[in-house]
Amino acid sequence: MFQDAWFFLWCLRCISSAPKLDCRVCPSSGEPLTLYRSDVSPLIHHHQLIEESLVMSDKSHVFDVTDADFETAVLKRSLETPVLVDFWAPWCAPCRSLIPILEKLVAEYRGGFELAKINVDQEQQVAAALQVRSVPMVYLVKDGQLVDGFPGAKPETQVREFLTKHGILPARSAAFREDTPAIPLDPEAEVERLRQALVAEPENNDLKLDLALALLKTNGADEAAGLIDALPAKLATDDRMLRAKAWLRFIEVLNGAPSLDVLQGACAADASDFDQRHLLGVHLLLDGQCEAALEHFLEMLRQNRDFKDGLPRKALIDAFYLIEDKELVGRYRRKMSALLF
Repeated sequence: MFQDAWFFLWCLRCISSAPKLDCRVCPSSGEPLTLYRSDVSPLIHHHQLIEESLVMSDKSHVFDVTDADFETAVLKRSLETPVLVDFWAPWCAPCRSLIPILEKLVAEYRGGFELAKINVDQEQQVAAALQVRSVPMVYLVKDGQLVDGFPGAKPETQVREFLTKHGILPARSAAFREDTPAIPLDPEAEVERLRQALVAEPENNDLKLDLALALLKTNGADEAAGLIDALPAKLATDDRMLRAKAWLRFIEVLNGAPSLDVLQGACAADASDFDQRHLLGVHLLLDGQCEAALEHFLEMLRQNRDFKDGLPRKALIDAFYLIEDKELVGRYRRKMSALLF
């Protein structure tokens, strides 16, 4: 329903400045469009009402948080969906300019992230714990951890860039990409394409990071690690960087480990041997058997969440970065959340 409504709004915007619009492509069907303002003139005055109703439908993604419910409302929720935490105050003018931007983006991203608002005049414990010294202050919480943030009232373009850096994209963009899927290159071809691109732009750090990820798919872990180590610190919280580092950690875990068959036999003989179970899960994950790997990590979490300083939880979170099946990841995020809280 909402996708159709958003497409209708897209059509209205297309014809807002001209009576006729030729040679546009429908994002749903890919067919050429010729639109006439007269064709939809009876509906144009409903434009604002429809857009407002779509925004209101996302109010569930905006909520106030107190010191008492921060753990449940933010940390637990972030295991399933990234949460942007906005520390603000009623007397703060920059806060009043930032909040509408954040609320607009929540509506546009429609579940891509959630917005938690904390009034520092009323809720001071969390602000003190996170060392919030001025407002507005915005933090991003993912997988139960604070991963990044920014101070001050940023313009909308910079907030979008911040979200994109962490792999958070508008819902409409994601839907359109699904309608027109790109044909993926095989890993070796992708490595070659990126190498050629770097010849033209040798200082492009985004290309280097993409190349590192492509190399990890072709058993090029050593070269990938070298590229990652040389990248600037500002990319440390980029989702691609987090994915690459998780991948490298898993590869390092398997260095010198027994074969898959041996590990399966060991776990069958002693289900409580978490060291062997962890190795088996990593083996399965890198072998593409993602759900089986997640089951092993989840069972470790169920039986001993504190094993080796929280290794079961860390293994699950690293696995979530690697697995491209979002439905599978979402399902196991919910299972992990149920065990942790």
